[in-house]
Amino acid sequence: MKNRKALLALFVGLGLTAAVPTQAAWSKSSGYTQTKYPVLLTHGMLGFDSMLGVDYWYGIPSALRKDGASVYVTQVSQLNTSEARGEELLEQVEEITAITGKGKVNLIGHSHGGPTIRYVAAIRPDLIASVSSVGAPHKGSATADFLRKVPAGSAGEALLAGIVNGLGTLINFLSGSATTTPQNALGSLESLNSVGAAAFNAKYPQGVPTSACGEGAYQVNGVRYYSWGGTSPLTHVLDPSDILLGATSLTFKEANDGLVGRCSSHLGKVIRDDYRMNHLDEVNQTFGLTSLFESDPVSIYRQHLNRLKNEGL
Repeated sequence: MKNRKALLALFVGLGLTAAVPTQAAWSKSSGYTQTKYPVLLTHGMLGFDSMLGVDYWYGIPSALRKDGASVYVTQVSQLNTSEARGEELLEQVEEITAITGKGKVNLIGHSHGGPTIRYVAAIRPDLIASVSSVGAPHKGSATADFLRKVPAGSAGEALLAGIVNGLGTLINFLSGSATTTPQNALGSLESLNSVGAAAFNAKYPQGVPTSACGEGAYQVNGVRYYSWGGTSPLTHVLDPSDILLGATSLTFKEANDGLVGRCSSHLGKVIRDDYRMNHLDEVNQTFGLTSLFESDPVSIYRQHLNRLKNEGL
């Protein structure tokens, strides 16, 4: 403290007070991401909070907290319907609003986390300040439509569902979840294909564009709606996930991130729908191996929280 005062006195004596750092600069947090309400991050299908020491939102929560944000990483079923996942999330929203005393939260959901947070905002808008969707299939995924071609009730469907449910159970175990959440691969598939998405949108239309590739309502029932997504399945030669996403991108006829089409990602105010990112880049995976020719995904989340802060959220 004495050294700091001496430095300040020296600068004043030299007429260099403009060069003296402000109190905010001296502090550990700049307040850049300090939103009024806590931020809750909700993962997508086969997601987790942290698994074997690796965060799903790779490096994002810590970067947001560093500049003042109050961030909570939620965990819901790896595989289930949007409504079932939403009910699980709602319990966490109610708990966090009670603990913080803030009354509301800002929800950010990636992939299937998008419809999940929409459900909560639709049935409890009084608890939600904003909904931000990242690479979410609000009008369904062509990949899910492709998988739905497996005949319902067939042995092939049962085998595929069993394998995927097993993977979901393993992820749940490895993530150290205190409870074993139910796994429902077919429920996920029905929620994420175009038919299931249309049915969900009919029940919960808040923020959903009414045109093929437009924007939705920016605000409904006091809740602000935002979205962004990517359109580059292949972004980093060293990222093994690019191989899978490159393959799944072949199921689309439009620009996509490997699992979600550009227009399907639209919800409310579209911040941008063509980042040079694939589906995992949107959460800074794998291990931060994202395109060298695009903004750092972490910086995009920081900018968005600053946007929410400036809008009083």
